[in-house]
Amino acid sequence: MNGLQAYQRVNAQTSITDADPHRLIQLLYNGAIERINMAKARIKAKDYEGKGKLISKAIEIIGGLRSFLDFEQGGDLAVSLEGLYDYMERTLFQASLKNDITKLDEVLSLLRAVKEGWDGIREEAVEQHAQAVGL
Repeated sequence: MNGLQAYQRVNAQTSITDADPHRLIQLLYNGAIERINMAKARIKAKDYEGKGKLISKAIEIIGGLRSFLDFEQGGDLAVSLEGLYDYMERTLFQASLKNDITKLDEVLSLLRAVKEGWDGIREEAVEQHAQAVGL
């Protein structure tokens, strides 16, 4: 198992090193979704300490997503996303307190919807990034 974990760590580090800004956000969405799914499994296994750590990490990741919001360029969309991220963080905190899988599923659904929209603008974002860096 240690070999697999080491491979996953190196693979994740390589993905981050090679990622453009759009891809970094995709990786954050994937990380939050993965942690929440793992937390659901920890609740079912009655591993509440593990669940708490995973939910805390998901909250940290969503906080990271919040920090990337650009209110000047993003306007109303950035404001809406900030409110949604705040709601997700509070809902995850409640889910952790009550071991509530339904609340975790709610946040998963929201994250997946936002990620789907983000994934949909991939080509446009990559073009804009290439123009910005002069490629």
